[in-house]
Amino acid sequence: MQNLKSFAGRGFSAIAVAVLLLGVTTQSLFAAELIVWHAYRGGEKAAFEKTVGMFNQQVAAGGVTVRTLAVPYDAYADKITAAVPRGKGPDIFIYAQDRLGGWIEGGKTIESIDFYLEDETVDAILPGMLDAMTYRDTVYGLPLNYKSIAMIYNKALVKSPPKTSTELVSVAKKLTNPGSGKFGLVYAYSDYYYHAALMNAFGGRVFDPGPTPVIDAPENIQAIKQMLKWYKEDGILPADPSTALITALFNEGNAGIVFSGPWFLGEIADSVDYGLAVLPTLDEANGEPMRPWLTIEGIYISQGSKNKDAAYEFARFMVSEEAGLVLALEGGQLHTNRAVYENDKVAKDPVLSAFRAQYETAVPMPNYAEMTLMWSPVTTAMNKIVKGASTPEAAMGEAQKGVMEGLAALRKGR
Repeated sequence: MQNLKSFAGRGFSAIAVAVLLLGVTTQSLFAAELIVWHAYRGGEKAAFEKTVGMFNQQVAAGGVTVRTLAVPYDAYADKITAAVPRGKGPDIFIYAQDRLGGWIEGGKTIESIDFYLEDETVDAILPGMLDAMTYRDTVYGLPLNYKSIAMIYNKALVKSPPKTSTELVSVAKKLTNPGSGKFGLVYAYSDYYYHAALMNAFGGRVFDPGPTPVIDAPENIQAIKQMLKWYKEDGILPADPSTALITALFNEGNAGIVFSGPWFLGEIADSVDYGLAVLPTLDEANGEPMRPWLTIEGIYISQGSKNKDAAYEFARFMVSEEAGLVLALEGGQLHTNRAVYENDKVAKDPVLSAFRAQYETAVPMPNYAEMTLMWSPVTTAMNKIVKGASTPEAAMGEAQKGVMEGLAALRKGR
């Protein structure tokens, strides 16, 4: 049997050591192959696979091997829903928290990790991250990394990023000339994900406790009217801002500021000298900061996995400082381990430090099963409002009705 001190010294949990004390050898405990599904590409994929290799080397004597499978993102969620409840698919998978509630309510998909979770791991993770992995007071995963939108600006056009909405409008108006195709601010304002930063600043929300949908809450209407003011009255936003248009405007020097996330950075032309800053505070909301949704990718253990102990040790390793530094510095990921941000290289990285600062005012996206019912009605409502086909009150009232009807059908079918 391996020396217990050397085994624990590699960072394994008390549970694994306890199993050894019961007389189970490391060979029998960890003689397993773990399959991990993910949707990473490019640098993120390379960094992730490097950390998997690090884990495999550390536990080689125990016989465990982790093998990765990259799944195309567009098909990823459907593959999990179809395969995992039937005992097929991976031992572990990585996905954002917005589908968590639906998978749990559907059953036979995700294993609770309450039994495994120890104070050392909890204390190492950034505050609030585990909340996104918690559903009905039970923890189902470890938060691995996070994303949100922030302010991205062209340094040639914007010398100092605006800190308030008043400054934002002032700077943007000076850069806007619709006749020449120039705009001070560009973002997907009719997309509810991007709009949420305004909604949350005004105290808006998708759900009240219950969860009870409140799509047409007064604060939500107020936030939409603020967006419409920027678009129609101040005139600083282009019509129908598609992803392609946003990228083209910024790369051609025809947009000063973009509200977007780290995924946008790979689209920026090499010729553009850009900077990052946190989203501004809103004078119209008593100085509250814009609060974007925080998307948190969790690492989950499949309920049907036959190697749950080893799977948890892998998940635990992936949220460690050791793995986090590789994922951050080589993969550009915003890791959840708080010690990662004390590293000098991470602290000096303009991208990592900017999105880490934005995290302080971001709001985790709801992980209720009911969240999936919200997107279609609200998307329809936002498009009607922006095109002038409906008022905010009427469109969001209609969206609320649609969500409630969908919710009634969902609960009836359970």
